[in-house]
Amino acid sequence: MKNIFFLLCFVIVSVSAFSQKKHKLKAYLDHKEFYTPETGSYVELHLQFVAYSLNYKPSDSLGQNGLMSEIGIHYIIRQDDKAVKSDAYRLQSPVMRDSIIEDFYEIKRVPLNPGKYNLELTLTDLYGENEPVTTFLDLEIADYANKTSLSNIETAELIVPVKNESIFSKSGYDIIPRISNYYSTQAENIPVYLEIYAPKSDEKNTFGLKQSILDQKTRTELESFTRFSKVEVDQVQPVIKVIDISKLNSGEYILQFSLVDRESKELAVSEYFFERFTEMEYAPVTTENIVLDPNFQASITDDSLAYFVESLIPISKPAEIKNIISLLKTKDRELYRKYIQSYWYNSTNGTKVYDKWMTYKQQVWMVERLFSTNFTAGFETDRGRVYLQYGPPNNVITRENSPSDYPYEIWRYDKIKNFSNKRFIFFNPDLVNNTYRLLHSDMQGEVQNYRWQQQLSKRNSMNSNIDDPNDGNMKHYGGNSQQLYNQY
Repeated sequence: MKNIFFLLCFVIVSVSAFSQKKHKLKAYLDHKEFYTPETGSYVELHLQFVAYSLNYKPSDSLGQNGLMSEIGIHYIIRQDDKAVKSDAYRLQSPVMRDSIIEDFYEIKRVPLNPGKYNLELTLTDLYGENEPVTTFLDLEIADYANKTSLSNIETAELIVPVKNESIFSKSGYDIIPRISNYYSTQAENIPVYLEIYAPKSDEKNTFGLKQSILDQKTRTELESFTRFSKVEVDQVQPVIKVIDISKLNSGEYILQFSLVDRESKELAVSEYFFERFTEMEYAPVTTENIVLDPNFQASITDDSLAYFVESLIPISKPAEIKNIISLLKTKDRELYRKYIQSYWYNSTNGTKVYDKWMTYKQQVWMVERLFSTNFTAGFETDRGRVYLQYGPPNNVITRENSPSDYPYEIWRYDKIKNFSNKRFIFFNPDLVNNTYRLLHSDMQGEVQNYRWQQQLSKRNSMNSNIDDPNDGNMKHYGGNSQQLYNQY
């Protein structure tokens, strides 16, 4: 679905945000499209940085004593392999005080003409020692000019009237974006922002705005959640709604807004996919009744508790990852033990809990032996994460000494859930340290990099311009990665 948000998740390395161990950046990326009559269409890039995953240094910025991180942000937006927009800058976090760290956000608005683009985004923790992390995202900018239409639906953590203008300010409100589309059954509402566009006219256009929630699988409308409102539009009309989901059961849903004319003819539709379920909380209210199984607990030593809690991240849902991060901040060993046991009890419905845990523990140790580096645990590497999340590949092609390419591996899976014949290609641009990164995959939800061949062969074309399709597509001796990738 076009309006489903894109999620970028980089693996966490450390337990404490203030420890001496170097962390690997974790961030989330989303994007929304809007329009203004003055500048035309633009894309709004939303970044949420997981404060826990960053490295910090003492700071007295603006007289505020505390800790601060700094991130390098570099993006390139290409159309037909030609760079049309780019920027590189440093972003400082808010000052963190009293060992309290909170996630923080960055919003970048980039004007773009209607059309198809590809975004390349690179993030660097400037106080850490890990390599930068890069992702790619396809963009398709709609033409909103001189037509009746709806913008993307932007969900928010908070919407309040503007007091002081900032990057969050829009249409008289400060809007803190919500990146995740997972809502627990404890959440009671979804604040949303969208815009209605209409051709310029002497009088305001009058429309009906229908708000609906649909069952995602059947696209059946849940009538009790349907609302209608009348709106008047003069080219651009912001709309702010608070969607009541307090009586919505667990499941997968579509929030839909439809614009209709006086004859109830549908003129435009915008949709947002979200999930609602009961989170597995780490708090004592959830774990106090857990009876620790001596055999289960004997399999985990005290010095490996945090390690095995973190090792659950590759197989956890976003809401569960949030719980794990919060749990690790407590440094409570008893809660660690209870969480690990309750995780496997819930994920197995109480069947063969110990056996399932021991099988996973062996897999974690295996990826530790095979894929760990000097800076990163095995389950935190791209290969380790893919292995734990999807299981062992059916076929692996390894090329460590290609004359034209960086060392690389191609993993093929016959079956992943409902998907068949899915491939992952990892490469090692550093040539040391076993640091293979996921370069490209055709699996839904994974990194999809249509320029993966150019990056893989950059070892033999260090002076080439990868923005030049003629130069980037040069054939090098011995470079048969494309044939190997496509041979299944």
